Amino acid sequence: MHKQAIKRFILDNFLFTDNVAAIADDASLIRSGVVDSMGILELIEYLEKTFRIHVTPEEMVPANFDSIDTINTFLACKTAA
Repeated sequence: MHKQAIKRFILDNFLFTDNVAAIADDASLIRSGVVDSMGILELIEYLEKTFRIHVTPEEMVPANFDSIDTINTFLACKTAA
């Protein structure tokens, strides 16, 4: 459920496409150049507003936001708490 929303946000805001095949869920968003440091901040803002979570400075590491899969796992942990 969350994964689809995350992917839609990335497709709409960074890839500017409706094609869900434009990026694989396990593809690195950082290494592929889809998001940069400002993009990660934009993504964090989206996650905080949409899913009503708070991302601490300690959690703002590339490992939590490198792919749709890792973002989804991070979000699952945050919403389970």
